[in-house]
Amino acid sequence: MLLTRATEYALLSLDTIRRSEKPIGAEQLANELCIPKSFLAKILQNLARAEILESKKGAQGGFILMRDVDEISVREIILAAEGKAPAVFDCTQYAATCPNGSIGTCSISPFLATFQNKVDDFLEGLMLGDII
Repeated sequence: MLLTRATEYALLSLDTIRRSEKPIGAEQLANELCIPKSFLAKILQNLARAEILESKKGAQGGFILMRDVDEISVREIILAAEGKAPAVFDCTQYAATCPNGSIGTCSISPFLATFQNKVDDFLEGLMLGDII
């Protein structure tokens, strides 16, 4: 799976929120980052559900980080933003055209599983603080 704009927008938003001394609303973030507000609002809600952000209500409301940037993995950000874990290669997309009809059990499956595990471990060990 390629990472989409959702992950890009999540990372940009988290960087802006981290630098702010007060909660930032979705509209202000959307304007600052030139991101469609409705799309960004969904991403921010997903980050809040994943307990990466906290949503403050009221006139001075907005979003703040729930944890330190060194406690938030890039993998969990991707999972929250994309709605699914990053996949190196998803054989199920090609079930109808699989050359030998053995999804997940072919000769390259062990390589793909090892590769996926390495990517997962890397993203889990890479913290937001490492990239911003």
